[in-house]
Amino acid sequence: MSQFMADIRTSLSDALRAALVAAGVDLPAGFSVGLERPARREHGDWSSNAALAVAKGAGRNPRELAAELATWLEENQPEHVAEVSVAGPGFVNFRLAPSWLHNMVADAVAAGVSSYGRQDLGQGRTVIVEFVSANPTGPVHAGHGRGAAYGDAVARLLEWCGYDVQREFYINDRGTQMELYGTSLAAVRAGQPVPEDGYNGQYIVDWAGDMPADADPRQWGRERALADQRDVLGTMAVEFDTWSSEQALVDSRAIDDALGALDAAGASYESEGALWLRSSDHGDDKDRVLIKSDGEYTYLLPDIAYHRDKLDRAGSEGLLINVWGADHHGYVARMKAAMAALGCDPTALEVVVTQLVRLERDGEEVRLSKRTGDLIELRDVIDEVGADATRFTYLLQSMDTAPTFDLAKAAAQVMENPVFYVQMAHARVCSIAVRAQADGVVRQSAHQVDLSVLVHERELEIMRQLSTLGEVIASAANERAPHRVTTWLRDFAAAVHSFYHDCYVVGSGIPPELTQARLVLIDAARVGLAVGLGTLGVSAPESM
Repeated sequence: MSQFMADIRTSLSDALRAALVAAGVDLPAGFSVGLERPARREHGDWSSNAALAVAKGAGRNPRELAAELATWLEENQPEHVAEVSVAGPGFVNFRLAPSWLHNMVADAVAAGVSSYGRQDLGQGRTVIVEFVSANPTGPVHAGHGRGAAYGDAVARLLEWCGYDVQREFYINDRGTQMELYGTSLAAVRAGQPVPEDGYNGQYIVDWAGDMPADADPRQWGRERALADQRDVLGTMAVEFDTWSSEQALVDSRAIDDALGALDAAGASYESEGALWLRSSDHGDDKDRVLIKSDGEYTYLLPDIAYHRDKLDRAGSEGLLINVWGADHHGYVARMKAAMAALGCDPTALEVVVTQLVRLERDGEEVRLSKRTGDLIELRDVIDEVGADATRFTYLLQSMDTAPTFDLAKAAAQVMENPVFYVQMAHARVCSIAVRAQADGVVRQSAHQVDLSVLVHERELEIMRQLSTLGEVIASAANERAPHRVTTWLRDFAAAVHSFYHDCYVVGSGIPPELTQARLVLIDAARVGLAVGLGTLGVSAPESM
């Protein structure tokens, strides 16, 4: 949150506290004055439930107490407050003068793209965000793309809010699928049929053709798949700090250590020749097998060792956030139970389950890829619509929805395309600055400009919406909800486009002082758009 926004809230909170004391209210220890944005603009800029919160303890009628607070505040008006009113059962509403918005604009320009809206909610707390985590048996498919865009956006938002974030990719490189993948490559290289349940598609043919004759098909194939996955994710500006291998957990004896810890905690037992986790003791609907009767590990056991390792790396105050696909919904409870069985706080693990995306082109569902044969690659989507449109479209809605991704709409350079609409707003404010320079306008520094002339409703709307960006980023980070930022960007872009059409900045008939003020305003708008897009990993082009 900007310093000015923090000062405004502090000023209003202090004024309300003083009003409560003046009204004879004995405030309880640790009492905090609540302030929120009203749901409806006509109710003002800020609203407080302070009267409702203390009325019962003070033996007062909340509405009457709110009216008394409003009267005191009108008589002892805090800076930038134009009007105080009472609403509903006892809410105190503040309508602020344009001067607070003018100060906020100068604050945004001074902070710039690198700082505006930054906060210190995390105070350096370590967060490991694990996302994508595909098998290294082929290209990344479009379904993983949503998790990739989401996980990286959550990481960016948390970083913007003061967390120490580590991005992590878990490589599922152990088990039957890896064996089938390796034998599929070997078979195709040898000109033989792919084994039953093996891997097909043009990519297998292409990769087998590249594989050296003396290569281990499984190991070579693993590295080839990972290289392909790194490449396509990189085109989407998704990078990982750590690539953790399931096979490495086996080789390092981390799984044996996890088994020893579970045994020492009395959290495992043998039955019917298998080793079980007492997961039902910790909220799961039944106990789960760790080692099958044939001695083979289930998927759960390496995952337990992996999460134990992540918690060690995150530290005692650390947090793990996993982004899993829709097919993992039933896996959440058993993993949290495993953490509890190890003596770890299960709330230190958050799991976000993404829903499937329906891909369409011109109203027809798209299902198949030429390379893979049975699914659409993320690379196909990026090649068709671009990396920015791919990320932005995946982030338009909450992860608990199952949206439709219209490839034709996402690729279109039209205002109906949400990412084009937002990026065009940024390009337009940049073009205004270029036009001013071409017309010979000598810019004044923001602190020299009289911003009080910014009173047009289009100008005020830009400023009002810009003032909320820090709060939107904070809520998006806290709720792991990047779609809140995409929603803000679309609304803010609408305000910018309206200003662009209705308010001339440069030209004959525009007073010089208004030109200077509007140039500062578009600088602030540029900052807001670039910050919002940046937290989503989407570029902010200066021309389109």
